[in-house]
Amino acid sequence: MTDPAFARNVLGGPLRACSYDPLTGHFRDGCCHTGPHDVGRHVVCAKVTAEFLAFSLQRGNDLVTPRPEWRFAGLKPGERWCLCALRWKEALEAGVAPPVILEATHEAALQVVSLADLQAHAWHPAGT
Repeated sequence: MTDPAFARNVLGGPLRACSYDPLTGHFRDGCCHTGPHDVGRHVVCAKVTAEFLAFSLQRGNDLVTPRPEWRFAGLKPGERWCLCALRWKEALEAGVAPPVILEATHEAALQVVSLADLQAHAWHPAGT
C-alpha cells in the first residue's frame, strides 16, 4: 500500500479521503490508496451515477447488489466510490463516465487515463 502520509492525488497534492460511508478503497480505509495487491487499481474517486452503475453491471461488475459477506451494502447513485482506473476509462469511452473527485483520485490513475479527461469530468459541489 502506498504510505497514506505520502500518497499524492492527480493534482500533485495530498490524497484526500473519497468516502467513509460507504467505506471505500481497496484497503477499505476510505481512500483510493493502491499497492501491489490491488490488481484492479481502485484509484479513481467517483461520484457514481445510475448510468455508470448500469454500465458496470453490463460489464459483469455488480456494484448495486448488497453483499453482506463482504460488508458491502451496494451503491446508490450519488455515492462516492474508488473505481478501477480501467473501468472508469472504459466508461469514458462509452460516454457514461461518472464525475470524479480530483483531490481524492490517486496519482496512479494517470498511468491509465489523462489528467485532461479527469479534469473534464471533475465533480464540483454546488457553491464551490
